[in-house]
Amino acid sequence: MNTTFFTIKELTETVGGGITPRMVRHYHKLGLLPQPVRSPSNYRLYTEKDVIRLQRIMALKQQGFQLNHIRQILEVEPQLDTNPNLIAQLQQQYRAVIQQIAQLRQTASALEGLLGRDRHCQIIQAEVLAQLKLIEVETQAGLDSLDKFWQGLDAAVHTHSETFTESLHHLLPDLSQRSEIEQHLISQLVLACGDVSLVSFIRISQGAIAASRTALAAGCEIMVDIPTIAAALDQTRLVHLGSQVKILIDNPHINTVTEAEQEFWQHQEWRAKLQQVSEGCILIIGYTPSVLLEACTLIQKQKIQPSLVIGMPIGFSHAPAAKRQLMQQNIPFITIEGTIGGGLLAATALNSLVESLIDKPDCHCYLNKCL
Repeated sequence: MNTTFFTIKELTETVGGGITPRMVRHYHKLGLLPQPVRSPSNYRLYTEKDVIRLQRIMALKQQGFQLNHIRQILEVEPQLDTNPNLIAQLQQQYRAVIQQIAQLRQTASALEGLLGRDRHCQIIQAEVLAQLKLIEVETQAGLDSLDKFWQGLDAAVHTHSETFTESLHHLLPDLSQRSEIEQHLISQLVLACGDVSLVSFIRISQGAIAASRTALAAGCEIMVDIPTIAAALDQTRLVHLGSQVKILIDNPHINTVTEAEQEFWQHQEWRAKLQQVSEGCILIIGYTPSVLLEACTLIQKQKIQPSLVIGMPIGFSHAPAAKRQLMQQNIPFITIEGTIGGGLLAATALNSLVESLIDKPDCHCYLNKCL
């Protein structure tokens, strides 16, 4: 069987994504790409297998992985043409990635324990540097013996309540390009889940803040997908604004994402109810991927016109796909890319917007700093 060969220029053109011959040669030096065969004229010749490997490298880069991590992933990744069990291959690759994430998360947690300390819990600089060195050593060994380290540092936590604002100041990335209202929203979402890395996945569309404030000031209807989210909303402030909360899947026995998803699929009445949401409402979806998918379809067909969609459903295939569809709609939205989500985060997003509107009704910072 004849093998199709690519020159380095043809390889980069086939893969696309901004890859250049210079980058390919650099990947050879790093061991990310195997050295290719050479033509009689000493040109590098690549195969379809090289195309697939380079596509994997580019995909992992786009997901935020560093080159040294990508090399480790590829080293343990089975070759696709030697193992017919694709699921087993993907599981092995996934476990390798998760193991690296877990190690990095442990390191991040240890650093958060130092950086997040407020002034009442501060320790002298020399001790901090010593403990940072300990963290570096322990990270390499798996972070298995930091308990004694924290026992000494945690002594001060019994003397005062935690100062969240001060801690976040040390931990959050630079948000100066965001409006004051967006900064508050992002901070509240981080506090709701305790994960600073969430910031990288929060997506606030241009005009979302303005749309939310206009709708809430007019006492718009709030539609949530299940009762759990309604219970987490700031009802007192919403009543003050004149907004009424309505529940799409109005079944008090629905408490989990699995139950909500099945309920929406099995009962046509909920789909019909979604088509009847009031124009200009704020639609909050914190659990059910299929509700967000259906809402996106209805929005695209101009059958419903919410003023804002807070789309944060949970799931591992439908939820990320639903969020991607939401971000393609010509409508204001707030979402969290990927699988991360949930009713608490969705409710926190709206509560933050409501709080900002009532506390700072004349603030127009969001008009000057749009995404």
